[in-house]
Amino acid sequence: MDRRQFFAASAGAAAATLTLPSLATAQSATIVDLAVATPDLSTLVTAVQAAGLVDTLAGPGNFTVFAPTNRAFEHLPHGVLDSLLADIPALTNVLTYHVSGAYYPASAIIGQRGRIPTVQGGYIHANGRGNGVHLNGNVSVTTADVMASNGVVHIIDAVLLPS
Repeated sequence: MDRRQFFAASAGAAAATLTLPSLATAQSATIVDLAVATPDLSTLVTAVQAAGLVDTLAGPGNFTVFAPTNRAFEHLPHGVLDSLLADIPALTNVLTYHVSGAYYPASAIIGQRGRIPTVQGGYIHANGRGNGVHLNGNVSVTTADVMASNGVVHIIDAVLLPS
């Protein structure tokens, strides 16, 4: 899959503060539909649109997206988000690092430790042992298993940056 055909980025607030679409709507909606319907993911939606990844993430697939909240983007160093939005190849690199072309529901991660391949070409290190699921050491999944018609979304509390 072409890198420009991808989705998602980074992260944010506690699960209790997220406004998610109803489960009935979610299971018939694509990943993009879910993100658009979730106010706490509006920065991610803006980034996905800027990178030209909407059609890919709305299309057929069995994606896993680690979606950062607006608050996660706010915690990036000053100017980083604006720089990414102005540099589409760099933005695409970051966003595609948040997406796997394979299906990883929480049940496949909890109790496990390993690497999840990303559309970007790198790996996210996942640790589902202990208290919750942590990615790359310090990023937490705050809401797991938001099911979409073309995959699953896990809301995260920080933006994942490829190394």
